[in-house]
Amino acid sequence: MKILAGTAHRDLAERIAKAAGTELCGAEISRFPDGEIFVKITENIRGRDLYIIQPTSCPPNETLMELLIMIDAAKRASAKRITAVLPYYGYARQDRKDQPRVPITAKLVANLLVAAGTNRLLTMDLHAQQIQGFFDIPVDHLYAAPVIVKYLREKTPDNLVVVSPDTGGMKLAAAYADMLGAGVAVVGKERRSAVDVVATHLVGDVEGCNAVLVDDMTSTAGTLVAAANLLVDAGAASIRAAVSHSLLNTKGVELLENSPIEELVVTDSVPQRCDTGDKVKVLSVAGLLADAVCRIHDNNSVTSLFNIT
Repeated sequence: MKILAGTAHRDLAERIAKAAGTELCGAEISRFPDGEIFVKITENIRGRDLYIIQPTSCPPNETLMELLIMIDAAKRASAKRITAVLPYYGYARQDRKDQPRVPITAKLVANLLVAAGTNRLLTMDLHAQQIQGFFDIPVDHLYAAPVIVKYLREKTPDNLVVVSPDTGGMKLAAAYADMLGAGVAVVGKERRSAVDVVATHLVGDVEGCNAVLVDDMTSTAGTLVAAANLLVDAGAASIRAAVSHSLLNTKGVELLENSPIEELVVTDSVPQRCDTGDKVKVLSVAGLLADAVCRIHDNNSVTSLFNIT
């Protein structure tokens, strides 16, 4: 087994390699003067089981292209099997045609990964689970829930209610509610633009309860904060939030700091783009991903990784 890392999240890759009991494979990744990406794998990987770790996060175009070039380099170096490890799968929001004349970019990215030479995909908390069907190769889809729920059990008080900040996340909220033994509620929202969100109504009782908002990703925190304001009006005793992928920018951090959300729990699936302040708690999924890599390499089941201890 060999583990290769791109430049998108080197720290996470090093933690995964350490947890898997190995070291990162040697590679040179640089840019030509015009910005083109150059990759050279400096170790022999002929006949090896190779895992390339690269979340396609900000900047998504750069990180995705770098990943494709690494896959091509590995294929031409005669790696036996190439597994793309994407802790965060970029362009996942565009998974269907919800307007005329728009692309399905999540499918395009899937096609690019397969065409480049990917034999298997390992990813975590896709924006929509049906994206797995865009691939004609095996997909191992992990969840950050075991890591997040373990923390929430230790830190959150009783009388919990799990809240989905929009109707699309109802399934995720119900899963968290089952794991935490909590009630469930959902917020209806109106999205006026990519950064402007208005929470319109709440379904469920949160009065006097400790609310936990759950979602798969956030970048501006607009959806979370709009939902939190509605929960305050509904009489929630306290409000926390838990998100798998934190793409927060400075505007999002500022909005979060001035919101009624007491704590935002995220994972290190992507590197933090800015100083996230005191409200953000980052949990590591390196151990989870390392376990998955080792189990795939040894042809063992990854189902046990979904269990919460």
